[in-house]
Amino acid sequence: MTRPPNRVTVNWAGEHRFDAGRATGGPTVRIDADAKTGPGPVDAMLIALGSCTAVDVVDILAKRRTPVESLSVEVVGERHEGGFAPRRLVHARLVYRITGEKIERVHAERAIELAVTKYCSVRDSLDPKIPVEWTLELNGESGLGTRDSGLVGE
Repeated sequence: MTRPPNRVTVNWAGEHRFDAGRATGGPTVRIDADAKTGPGPVDAMLIALGSCTAVDVVDILAKRRTPVESLSVEVVGERHEGGFAPRRLVHARLVYRITGEKIERVHAERAIELAVTKYCSVRDSLDPKIPVEWTLELNGESGLGTRDSGLVGE
């Protein structure tokens, strides 16, 4: 069984600005390649990666009956520094900052790992050669290091 396709409309709003949203109406988001009135297209992609994985983390921890009290994800994307376009994404690093009274580190790390490697459709839609690394700060305490999700498809 397949889901209906996602449909969005992108409307030019002058200069390098576009208002985008579902084709059937509803809320819109401003995308601004000059980053004056909204995030640029690459930032929007990084926002999508961070929020897609965050949804899964929240859901996984809720199913464990260890609800998240707060969560933020800092996403740093490195781009190819060649002189010619496209300056594609070559590496992503996500820093998850989670608070929750009953959340155990091992369960939060497992939730992030599953979100990044298995459940996030945005991550799965990126070039599989792009490494995605992540770290966890749980209740203000940093982890022991960086985890690499590995290359998708290998």
